[in-house]
Amino acid sequence: MTPAMDGDLSGNQGAGTGYQPPYTITPEILNRVAEISEAVGRLTVLADQARVLRLRRINRIRTIRGSLAIEGNTLSEAQITAILEGKRVIAPPREVQEVRNALVAYDRFERWRPETEKDLLEAHRTLMSGLIDEAGMYRRGGVGVMADSQVIHMAPPADRVPQLMGDLLRWLATTDTHPFISSSVFHYEFEFIHPFADGNGRMGRLWQGLILARWNPLFADIPVESLVFEHQAKYYQALQESTDQTDSAPFITFMLRRILDAVMISDLQVTPQVTPQVTPQVGELLSVIQGEMTREVLQTALGLLDRKSFHERYLKPALDDGSIAMTIPDKPNSRLQKYRLTDKGHQWLAQHSGG
Repeated sequence: MTPAMDGDLSGNQGAGTGYQPPYTITPEILNRVAEISEAVGRLTVLADQARVLRLRRINRIRTIRGSLAIEGNTLSEAQITAILEGKRVIAPPREVQEVRNALVAYDRFERWRPETEKDLLEAHRTLMSGLIDEAGMYRRGGVGVMADSQVIHMAPPADRVPQLMGDLLRWLATTDTHPFISSSVFHYEFEFIHPFADGNGRMGRLWQGLILARWNPLFADIPVESLVFEHQAKYYQALQESTDQTDSAPFITFMLRRILDAVMISDLQVTPQVTPQVTPQVGELLSVIQGEMTREVLQTALGLLDRKSFHERYLKPALDDGSIAMTIPDKPNSRLQKYRLTDKGHQWLAQHSGG
């Protein structure tokens, strides 16, 4: 068990201050908070309410799809939309139930208070209804986090969960830390405690969204979870690094990057702008990029066999007009090279989907 859960919080706890999760405020964290705050302020001022309402359902569906996909749910945005509209969907019953539960949970967002244990348990009961017997109750047994067949984290014993969650919720209720940081700290500590028999990942992401939405209602409709899904491997890596370091700074940094990405995309969706002009081939390429992808994966996703044609008609034009960027720009021929969307690429996608 790490000091985060034992209360041995060297350097982060003064006399009489009570429970304090260990985390370090790095320069990048401060810079990200400033960037996100600026973008949220701009979004709040410029957002056309009618346009926001039109995008609300789209983003809610993306949020649900992203969070459940991380847990292995295979339903597409189209299938989730069909369930929302009451249509019959041919899919595994458990996955359909997960979607129905999530739709109900996100509809109840405004009635839950993030620092209240009763609401936390009700949210878990809503998310996991019909999926596990212990929905809405803390776990009664031990649980470990697996990576393939290896246990990478043993959660604290079940008899400590009520006390640990009580400490964490009291800290959340009293901290004066910025919600961008406190929500990320809560998310990490929640996953470390792993208070439920199942559903901890989706609950942690839901609760971070709730903390942010209480600070600014815009976050109820900003699909942060879809960006987390696009960077799923880094999400788990950040959790593990924070556990190894007994400091949630790596996870805070990861989440702030995803929050900033989501806010910037939402800004592009609601702010009238001139759509970047791209060729049909570049448009196809932008449409298949998810997170960071290698040339081989992109070429396969487009169904293209000719490497030279792919490079000349798709990849090079997209790089030249700034719609995509290399992840290792100083080593363009690196075997580890991947490609990602830029703000310009996100803008094209946002306005294309909005149309």
